[in-house]
Amino acid sequence: MSFKRDPDTVTETSRNLSPDEVAADEETSPISGSPSVESAQVFRFDESRKLGVTSSLFLILNKMIGTGIFSTPSSIFAATGSVGVSLILWVVGGLITFAGLSVYLEFGLQIPRSGGEKNYLERVYRRPKYLATSVFLSQMVLLGFSSGNALAFGRYVLLASGSDAPDGWTARAIGVGCITFAVVLHSTLPKWGMRLFDVLGVFKVVVLLFIVFSGFAALAGHRRVPDPHNFDHAFRSETGDGYAPGGAYAFANALLRIVYSYKGWENANYVAYFAAIPKTDLAKSEVVVAGLFFRNVFGNSAGARALPAFVALSNLGNVLAVSFAHARVNQEFAKEGLLPASRFWSSNKPFNAPAAAFLLHWIITIIILLAPPAGPAYNFIIDLYTYPGAWINSFVAAGLIYLHYTPREQWTSPWHSHLPVIVLFFLSNAFLAVVPFIPPDGVTDPDGYPYYVFPVVGVGVLLLGAAYWAGWTKLLPKIGGYSVVSERTVLEDGAETVRYRKVYAKPTS
Repeated sequence: MSFKRDPDTVTETSRNLSPDEVAADEETSPISGSPSVESAQVFRFDESRKLGVTSSLFLILNKMIGTGIFSTPSSIFAATGSVGVSLILWVVGGLITFAGLSVYLEFGLQIPRSGGEKNYLERVYRRPKYLATSVFLSQMVLLGFSSGNALAFGRYVLLASGSDAPDGWTARAIGVGCITFAVVLHSTLPKWGMRLFDVLGVFKVVVLLFIVFSGFAALAGHRRVPDPHNFDHAFRSETGDGYAPGGAYAFANALLRIVYSYKGWENANYVAYFAAIPKTDLAKSEVVVAGLFFRNVFGNSAGARALPAFVALSNLGNVLAVSFAHARVNQEFAKEGLLPASRFWSSNKPFNAPAAAFLLHWIITIIILLAPPAGPAYNFIIDLYTYPGAWINSFVAAGLIYLHYTPREQWTSPWHSHLPVIVLFFLSNAFLAVVPFIPPDGVTDPDGYPYYVFPVVGVGVLLLGAAYWAGWTKLLPKIGGYSVVSERTVLEDGAETVRYRKVYAKPTS
């Protein structure tokens, strides 16, 4: 079956093929037998290269349990200045997360294809053709990095070694070593890379349970420091050294970091920090808040000094999982022909692993890790990582509202999200997308960077995707005399592949 949507693009075709037919079909374009500019590659993997149930579970677990709950509570409390308000924001963050779960569940059950938001945006925003795809591509490739987790690894390694060095070049150098190790391991010994994040997945669950039970002990009075009385006058707003100036900007920043932490389910630990760390110390502890928690509960014993090393290993597990996942997303974009030099980025040579896609992930991670000037960088990096997602989520939620109330779309899904839930998800993400452009009260560089840097960079990356779309689908085809064709192939086992090809127009006689 084939059909044309508009005269500028473009033909989309859908076919059912066996794997052997796919291999035989690589030489020509499916449209009128015209030759394709780039012949597609065949990607086949033996069983040892495929993720089993256990590895899939620990991949998800390592991505969920990253650095957020070990590193962001300090900046969240510093932004609000109030224990009570901080806890309320964590509850709000949980509500937003569950609203988002409902929205994505409705899309996912109706459009069960690999690609996530790419498919959802393409379903709603069909014109201009491929614009939504290009914007999402830009976000995932340019801002899908492991820099924050690698930097946190460096900070916790220094803390475990007994160093109180602040966030600086030493921690970043260790972070470079962390991401380099992960990329080289996955590229050369993919089976051992999967085994390592399986082991670290078990390990980090043990660490988290240990922190939770230590928090209960601290609440019961078992700690090596006096009672911080953090829950007395819980809604009093603290000011002074270490605290943000306040205002809508500070609350938006705090909520962005909560959303970052809610990528996992381990947020019960947050109350544990209030049980053992005085407010002034909590506001200044930055990335290593978990290390300060261990010291206040267990003193300066050798065991307490070893615990930050356990957190560092947890961060390493997250770097392994995120690099594994994002490199394969990059490879999928390349296999579809969406990236320049797609054949290179989609290659599995020389170790039957996506080494080129890992290289792309490594390059972006290193740039984001080393580009900020000397000084605290962790908060800026995670804000930059999280912020563009607010725009994507806003468009996804708005698109679902449109589908619900536009009969001609004939939208149905096994899961139905109620309008208040979708509206909550839309408004909260719109708030997070817009408010960071509003100057904060008082100091305009609360984290050492101008307040507008991460929202400007985030929006700029999304606009860069739009510019890429204009060149890819409009300017270059006009110059080269070809059209961009998307072909969706359905294999016998139900798997789908999408390929974007250049098809030249037949000369007229």
